[in-house]
Amino acid sequence: MNEDMMTIEERNPIPAAALTGTSNGAIAKARGKGVYYVHTLGCQMNVHDSERIAGVLESEGYVQATDEQVKTEDVDLIVLNTCAVRENATERMYGTIGRWARLKRRRPDMQIAVGGCMAQKDRERITSRAPWVDAVFGTKNIGSLPRLLDNARAAGRSQVEISQDLEYFPSQLPTSRASRISSWVSISVGCNNTCTFCIVPAVRGKERDRRPGDVLEEIQRCVADGAKEVTLLGQNVNSYGYSMGDRMAFSKLLRACGTIDGLERVRFTSPHPAAFTDDVIAAMAETPNVMHQLHMPLQSGSDRILRAMRRSYRSAKFMDILRRVRAAMPDAQISTDIIVGFPGETDEDFEQTMRVVEEARFSSAFTFEYSPRPGTPAAVMDQVPHEVVRERYDRLHVLQERLTAENMKGFEGRDVEVMVAATQGRRDGDTHRVTGRERTGVLTHIRVPEGEPMPQVGDFITATVTRAADHYIIADPDPKAGQTYAVRH
Repeated sequence: MNEDMMTIEERNPIPAAALTGTSNGAIAKARGKGVYYVHTLGCQMNVHDSERIAGVLESEGYVQATDEQVKTEDVDLIVLNTCAVRENATERMYGTIGRWARLKRRRPDMQIAVGGCMAQKDRERITSRAPWVDAVFGTKNIGSLPRLLDNARAAGRSQVEISQDLEYFPSQLPTSRASRISSWVSISVGCNNTCTFCIVPAVRGKERDRRPGDVLEEIQRCVADGAKEVTLLGQNVNSYGYSMGDRMAFSKLLRACGTIDGLERVRFTSPHPAAFTDDVIAAMAETPNVMHQLHMPLQSGSDRILRAMRRSYRSAKFMDILRRVRAAMPDAQISTDIIVGFPGETDEDFEQTMRVVEEARFSSAFTFEYSPRPGTPAAVMDQVPHEVVRERYDRLHVLQERLTAENMKGFEGRDVEVMVAATQGRRDGDTHRVTGRERTGVLTHIRVPEGEPMPQVGDFITATVTRAADHYIIADPDPKAGQTYAVRH
């Protein structure tokens, strides 16, 4: 899972004013225990963790900053929720903390906290390089943040709390959700795999599954609060239930989601190919509110490299899964992750990846130049020269851009159902368009026909696609010409 899969709106929480209808002025007057801002780096799991951070802080009397307060730096607490997956995330973290140091010099009473995967991994390095940070808390210590801030204020020095063992699921904590219509729901935490390039097991711990009843109860609460869509989260979401001895628990959970009144759409990310079984495919195909959208990391098309990565599948098995998914759901949109330049990757290994990508015809692929992560086995393997990695990355990017464009072209002339998103596109006000995602997750901009009222957030629009761009589609339907435009509230 990675932040490239998300729009800006999906990465960054909506200000409290947008969620509650409270005016900016009213919030500015009521600072509570302090005005806070959470800045999130990384994947959907981190975004959801930030909702928990916000919920914990608000339960202690903190008030979420408005857009204007963030812009003018009128905040009392800044929380950075970090990522440790790639080197650029580390660089971004220290760069961000460094900028905030200048702000703290101007406002000594302001507090700074760092949490997430990088905090779990590099707590001592953070406190030594950035002594102005008041609190460092791990992935399993979100609930401790208010206490750490109080202690830092009283003691006048940094407070650190990093737990290795999971004492409670983050889902038990209060939550301030970023969207009222789309909710993240974590079904498991941690990872049992030993991929040689990945730091996640070290910072998230072993996989632990939530009870199905607890998951379904949370989903029902989300729906009762206005959510129309949920995304089930897990490091290996489809291995849900293995720790409980039930290898069909995930498909059962998907089917159970289909019985929840008012739940329009269910998505999940990210599944592991080794655990992607026929019962999951059947549950996706047969449960009406489970979307035909699949993000499944390939990582490499070379079996030799997959073995070196300790990925417990081979390219033939991966392609067989794709064939079975598309046989059951011809409209399925399948995206993936690919690492270019893994240690020891030869020209032939890379050509095998290119062949698999061409055959797989992914709707999109999030490609990364291999980034050594200290503490992982791959970090001490023979590295591929950067100029070679860059050339391969560019070639793969060109190939996938062509495949993505061809896939987008296939939407032209089709009717799609789009849920109007939490925020509109940057130019939607000028073009009289609204923005959302169609059922398989493709970003869609829809022009509202002349004389029709503007749809509201959470409405569903069925419209004819008139044009495909590189990474999104546009529907400018003309009902007089027989094209579709219909709104469902």
